[in-house]
Amino acid sequence: MPNSQSTPTTPSKILIADDNEQNRELLEAFLAESAYQIEMSYDGPSTLEMVKTFQPDIVLLDIMMPKLSGYEVCQRMKADKATHDIPILMVTALNEMGDIEKAVAAGCDDFLTKPVNRLELTTRVRSLLRVRHLTNERDRLLEYLAEVEAALGPGGVHKR
Repeated sequence: MPNSQSTPTTPSKILIADDNEQNRELLEAFLAESAYQIEMSYDGPSTLEMVKTFQPDIVLLDIMMPKLSGYEVCQRMKADKATHDIPILMVTALNEMGDIEKAVAAGCDDFLTKPVNRLELTTRVRSLLRVRHLTNERDRLLEYLAEVEAALGPGGVHKR
């Protein structure tokens, strides 16, 4: 039977994607009190590569990045079956309604404007991670139930 706990036994993985080193360091410092495993990237292509190799539980994504914008990174992640379930929290200095609408249209899960408030950041990250882990647990349980159903065979009779 799968683990029925909704909290993971390993630290949650967070990818911070921002072209500004001070912004990355500030976000990392805000999240340092929690036991997260944090990696960082500095542009769109490196972010997409880190998503594949690091497999984060959440991505904190700046919009204004070189080579590929945060919008483009978000769209690509949400279009890829392997990464579409990873929550994306857009963290940006852009705060016009059109920017928020564009971020939501790209597929982001939440939006936070700079300067970032520590409590707001940690609360949103915790909330998105909780949803991520519950979704993972649901998927594991559905997979387990499918295996049980396959083992029982038609009519719920155990196969021999």
